[in-house]
Amino acid sequence: KKKKKKKIIFGVFLVLLDVTLLLADLIFTDSKLYIPLEYRSISPAIALFFLMDVLLRMFVERRQQHFSDLFNILDTAIIVIPLLVDVVYIFFDIKFLRNIPRWTYLVRLLQLIILIRIFRLVHQKRQLEKLMRRLVSENKRRYTRDGFDLDLTYVTERIIAMSFPSSGRQSFYRNPIEEVVQFLENKHPNHYRVYNLCSETAYDPKHFHNRVGRIMIDDHNVPTLHEMVVFTRKLNEWMAQDLENIIAIHCKGGKGRTRTMVCAFLIASEIFLTAENRYVGYFAQVKHLYNWNLPPRRILFIKRFIIYSIRGDVCDLKFLIVMEKKVVFSGTSLGNCSILHDIETDKVLIDVFDGPLLYDDVKVQFFSSNLPKYYDNCPFFFWFNTAFIQNNSLLLVVINLIYRKQKILEPPLFLALLLLLWLF
Repeated sequence: KKKKKKKIIFGVFLVLLDVTLLLADLIFTDSKLYIPLEYRSISPAIALFFLMDVLLRMFVERRQQHFSDLFNILDTAIIVIPLLVDVVYIFFDIKFLRNIPRWTYLVRLLQLIILIRIFRLVHQKRQLEKLMRRLVSENKRRYTRDGFDLDLTYVTERIIAMSFPSSGRQSFYRNPIEEVVQFLENKHPNHYRVYNLCSETAYDPKHFHNRVGRIMIDDHNVPTLHEMVVFTRKLNEWMAQDLENIIAIHCKGGKGRTRTMVCAFLIASEIFLTAENRYVGYFAQVKHLYNWNLPPRRILFIKRFIIYSIRGDVCDLKFLIVMEKKVVFSGTSLGNCSILHDIETDKVLIDVFDGPLLYDDVKVQFFSSNLPKYYDNCPFFFWFNTAFIQNNSLLLVVINLIYRKQKILEPPLFLALLLLLWLF
């Protein structure tokens, strides 16, 4: 608070000094008293100081939005017009100005209106802080709802990424720690945990009721694999304690180290579906092995499905094969495939007769009236690309994530599916 008061006092001092210089200049303009150039330069210097404030706000708010406010237009005119007059006074001979009517001097009296800034400084200081924080945030998404303006975003409903909760001078352009505490206490009382990934700086954990974990990673560096494993285990333990528990992860800017650890946790927590992970792997191969070209097309057909550890009665199990958003095959036990459920080994064998030729991206959906339905109105489905099939088989482990979100349901449906394919 003391620093805030000092900034306000400094701004008021500049305004009063500028007005004092203006009055002195008007008094001594017609006298023979020589006014040094250094004295005349003080007023333009003050005007330039306030001009930088205006330019900074224009840059962050964008010019069109800035000048949509009449007060901003007046504020800019009050600063720019006297500054131009000051420049004329300094760089042009006074004799040249003697023929200009006396009322020209009154233009400089516009600076008196700058006194209005005294009453705006408290509000503007807060506004300038927000603009500086947005400038430092660059193109990152900010949380600007419910009276908050923080460099903070929800990666998921339970994962928050943010920049360093700061105090002192850094709070002018980063997240003030008091506001971060207020945000977490309002949004997630007693259900949040903060992780600091900075090795170079820290804060008192008491701010967050000692719910702070720390992984010491140097700036512009990566964590060790051991640190990533320990970090993800601790987060999984915290998340498993209560469905309302959330985590807030930060480094200094909330980018490099934070991004790395958030991605590690997303993979470890299996938030992504299996197909999503698989296609990320496909994409990595396209980049590194195929130099951004798609791999050669492979044409296959499905010979057999083997499903392990499936629960429930699946006597009416059927499946659809989809390519290019069109159903190309509907498999049932009524004629085009045989389905055998071995209860002792908890295994389902599905042999496909006269299956279609498959290429590129393929989606397979399974249906049964005795299994719960979730995404795509079916118990489970998966994707694969024929170009990446190896050894004529694809082993999938499917975990239905819906069970993890509902305490009232049984443990997660778990199954392993072996897909046997043959080259055409």
